[in-house]
This record gives sequence, C-alpha cells and structure tokens, in this order.
Amino acid sequence: MLAKGSHSWVFTALLLTIAMGFMYVTSRLQIFIPQFMLDMPLLGGNTFFLSLFSGWQIFLYSTFGFGLLTVFFVVFFRDPKRDSTLCKSCILAPADGKISDIRGRKVCIFMNINNVHVNRAPFCGKVLSVKHFKGGYLPAFTKDSSRNERTNIMLQTSAGKIEVTQIAGFLARRIVTYVEEGDDVLQGEKIGMIRLGSRVDVTIPEGFDICVSKGDKVYAGDTKIAKTPHHER
Repeated sequence: MLAKGSHSWVFTALLLTIAMGFMYVTSRLQIFIPQFMLDMPLLGGNTFFLSLFSGWQIFLYSTFGFGLLTVFFVVFFRDPKRDSTLCKSCILAPADGKISDIRGRKVCIFMNINNVHVNRAPFCGKVLSVKHFKGGYLPAFTKDSSRNERTNIMLQTSAGKIEVTQIAGFLARRIVTYVEEGDDVLQGEKIGMIRLGSRVDVTIPEGFDICVSKGDKVYAGDTKIAKTPHHER
C-alpha cells in the first residue's frame, strides 16, 4: 500500500520508465527514429554528449534509471498496515525512526531515508489547530533544524494538549498533512507524511513518564514512548 499523496510521484516515474523502454525497443528494431529528440538543443546541439551515447543507449540507460527511481519511490512511500491498540495510559510514537534527542518534555524522532514516512496520532483527541511555517532545509537531525520549514499539529486530548511537529529536512521539501482543524483522531490514526527524510517532534503532557532514550528505534502507532506511573504492562 502506498502512502496518501505519493501516487503521482510513483505514477510519473513509472510512466517515464515505460516511455523510455518503448523508445529503446523501437530504436533498436529501427521501427521508429525519434527525430524530435535529435532536434532538441540539449541533444542535437551537444556533440560531446552524443559522442558518449548513441540514441538507443540513452534510452536504455534512461529506462534503467527511471526503473530504479520507480522502485525507490514504491519502497520509500510504502504504508504498511498497522493496528494500534488504544491505550489511555500511554503515548505512542508519531513516526518511525530513531530518537535523536529528548529536550525536557519534547521527544524528537529522526526519520531516515529507509523509514516509513507516514505519521500517526500519538493519542486520541481533537485537532485544535494546524499551522504551517516556512523556513530553511537544514539536516533534520541537527538542533538548528527547529528553524526549518515545519507544520505544527495541536491536539486536545483527555491527557492535555499534545503538539506534533512535522519538520522538513535537507532532502524533504514537502510536508503533507492529512488532518484539519476540528477533526477527531484516534490513537495511531494517520495524520500526515513528510517526503525524503525528516523529523517529527512530540510534546509529552504532564502525568506521563518518558520511557524511551536517545538512540532507541521506534515505530509510529506501535512503540510506547511515554507512560503513566500506573500503566499496566
């Protein structure tokens, strides 16, 4: 299953793969010579480029390249099914990844390029606000990344207010948020996605003890990152 908002990326890469594959086959069989390609300034006017590749080689390597890109997108935008068990005495991780920092009541989760990038609600509640802020694109694991482009999702829950912050990283240039102000969300429900490496911060309300440490691996909607003192295992 692909993450919501990623289908156009996968479809575009797949379409380019098919198109380049068609051009390669037809050029090798000499059924169709794509003259319009040779008339393009980049190809037809660049003798050095044409000296490196013949027409069919360009299509072959392009097919291979776009094919790899399609596979990468399918893997990167995967959205595995997860059944979260509702827990009133614990806060679940909002993202897959590694705990990069713990600052007071804030837990920071860095999502590497190989992690699932779908974000989930850490607790049941109502969306009070969704605010997007423009900013830079520093590596998401650095402390200065708090100045990066980000989206703050504020949840009103029975345990108090919980803020989930989606932070764009060096490669991530697109934050996708699935929820809007006024929406009711269940614990573990999908609330958004960040493309190509990023970070998610979550504030832990008073009354919960943080039960993870820096460097721990966590999974969205599954790993408990905070518990009440009387939480039953």
